[in-house]
Amino acid sequence: MITENFKKISQSSNKALVDPTKKIPLRWNVGFTETKNQEPKDLFKATVPGAVQLDYATAHNWPPFYEADNFKQYDWMEDVFWIYKTSFKKPVLKAKDRLYFYAEGIDYQFEIWLNNHLIFKQEGMFTPVFTDLTEHLEKDNEISIIVYPAPKLKGVDVGRKQASQSVKPAVSYGWDWHPRLIPSGIWGHCHLEVKHYSILEDVYIDYELTDNFDSAILTVEVVGQNLDCCSYTWCMYNEDGFLISEKEDKFGDSITTELKNPQLWWPLDQGNPYLYTSIFMLKDIEGNVIDVKNQQIGLRKVELVMNSGTWELERRPMSRSYPPITIKINGREIFCKGTNWVNPEIFPGVITSKRYQKLIDRAIEANFNMLRAWGGSIIGKESFYEYCNEKGILVWTEFPLSCNNYVGTPRYLKVLEQESTSIIKRIRKHPSHVLWSGGNELFNDWSRMTDQSLALRLLNKQCYDLDQKNPFIPTAPMAGMAHGNYVFKDNETKEEVYQWISNTKATAYTEFGMPGPASVDILKKIIPENELFPPRRNTSWETHHAFGAWLGDTWLQLDLLNEYFGEAKTLEELVANGQWLQCEGYKAIYEEARRQKPYCSMAINWCFNEPWPTAANNSIISYPNIPKPSFYAVANSCRTVMASAKISKFGWVEGEIFEAELWVLNDFYKEIPDGQIQAILEIGSTYIELLTWNYSDIKVNQNLKGPTARVLLPKSNENKLTFHLKVVDKEEMNSSYTLKYDQKLERKKDDNILA
Repeated sequence: MITENFKKISQSSNKALVDPTKKIPLRWNVGFTETKNQEPKDLFKATVPGAVQLDYATAHNWPPFYEADNFKQYDWMEDVFWIYKTSFKKPVLKAKDRLYFYAEGIDYQFEIWLNNHLIFKQEGMFTPVFTDLTEHLEKDNEISIIVYPAPKLKGVDVGRKQASQSVKPAVSYGWDWHPRLIPSGIWGHCHLEVKHYSILEDVYIDYELTDNFDSAILTVEVVGQNLDCCSYTWCMYNEDGFLISEKEDKFGDSITTELKNPQLWWPLDQGNPYLYTSIFMLKDIEGNVIDVKNQQIGLRKVELVMNSGTWELERRPMSRSYPPITIKINGREIFCKGTNWVNPEIFPGVITSKRYQKLIDRAIEANFNMLRAWGGSIIGKESFYEYCNEKGILVWTEFPLSCNNYVGTPRYLKVLEQESTSIIKRIRKHPSHVLWSGGNELFNDWSRMTDQSLALRLLNKQCYDLDQKNPFIPTAPMAGMAHGNYVFKDNETKEEVYQWISNTKATAYTEFGMPGPASVDILKKIIPENELFPPRRNTSWETHHAFGAWLGDTWLQLDLLNEYFGEAKTLEELVANGQWLQCEGYKAIYEEARRQKPYCSMAINWCFNEPWPTAANNSIISYPNIPKPSFYAVANSCRTVMASAKISKFGWVEGEIFEAELWVLNDFYKEIPDGQIQAILEIGSTYIELLTWNYSDIKVNQNLKGPTARVLLPKSNENKLTFHLKVVDKEEMNSSYTLKYDQKLERKKDDNILA
């Protein structure tokens, strides 16, 4: 999108908008040592950006890490030093030129040496490196980067707690859907840059919108070096590439401009995600452009407000109500239908902009308007946020704290402050980003942090100081919000999803899951043929999270599948049954959460994608980007306007009274005209018309409850029934629910006797 806008701008202004920076690529080799001061015995080609594990595996012709349990071969790699090396000739530099080394991200603790001079060292993977090499240059030069072993808190068992004193995503230390495989190395773009000694380090466009949105005052905050003798030109362009504002001056007074009647940025289901383009040029004393910073600007107002009914909660003695968790954009309350976004790859260095785009396109296809960028994973790269800006996807960004007690030791807080500063300053520029969270599941028994924990107090202060426009919450969930359940039938209460979601009243469902197996094709790629069927513990099924991942026999839930359907005779039958439950379970939760609006303001499942192929999981997208059937079921349940049925259970028996409560779910910002819904029950070739509901006009962003359809279930040899809601002349609102159907027990016995 940014590239396309620059093409439009160049065409409309007859200017070639070229960054004068000269970038020099580097070729890297890498090897490992047991101690920091050794030289590697063997160096092999490194791919940058990438990961040392992948480089080693490629050099030694290892099989794919995602097959069977091959990833376990990588265990030793987390405990050694990795040494990157590259060489280059001294480039020709003009009188005022400098040579800089730039690295977008190096994971995790490292030193950078140039010609045996230590020029930089850092702990932290989210703060870029930009350092001047000029003073230590020779005719022939060598850069070495020493990457330390993966950070681990000593004295704790292997697992995520080892990450609790580092600002490194905890997921790579092992999760119920992620193997223990800890990335290391240069994960971002890395090169040399020849630049003028006067440089722009950062340009931030802040703005204030009037209450009625008829004006926006934009202010530029510039950070740079040697700017005293320089001037600037700041241009603003509209979405069509036409110049709408231009400022030229020397540095001194504040740099501001006003946009009258600005176009606002809206989420994709609420309007147009309008983007302006800002180009800020630094000029030398002769007027030559010596540095450029460009970005896209979306003007919008974000608020986090109290949910309807939460002020009125009665408590004795009186205390505060549940905290706010309703997102308000440009004065309009938004029901957030979305998903938990996890790292799309185990190794962040291989994530490309195209990889992001394809997955975000899937999220749009699913009718989602929000992605919760989960705190156990890596912070999204620029291309992630840029594409969300363009497409109108709201992003809730969590800092990399998850399911641990991050004790506020001086060393940890120092690194957290450094890393959070870099994260905030980068992400605050993106209109898609609308909410900060300190981390995932920190206020509970397994983490035991509170709002008095120093790490969370620091993050709150950081967000206040650096980004007051976007709200901050310390963690999710908080009081009133819900995480879970994650299975079709609760292991303790034995309630199905239909019962436990109806009996829950939450201000936001920010995690809930429904497990389902991967497709047969995927299973055949990751599980050896001799282990493929039937699924068993202590095989690759367990390695890929089908057994022993969480409580009970998650995530495959083989016992539950046998309970509902009997023992499957083929892998295909097993997969079909598991995916059936996942489809109907997810539909039940999303639609019930929407029915609880406006008290409830979010329905965000766990989870969207996965970083490697799992045998079974709560995801609706199998790795790398293969939709499960549940993806399409969820997409139907997240349509802006739809007919919906509230159903009490999954399994039905002939002779029972089947009933379903009818609703129209509506998140649209305009009034919905009246219509007619027909309720029809399908059992085999039999169709039973239950009722017709003539519904009235539906107010903006409000649901409408209708009648309850009932019928005595007839005798049938079918094993499923489907309940249809057909909206006359509005097929896009139609819905269907496919449920289990059984004969009476007595009849089954009679049939067996006759057989």
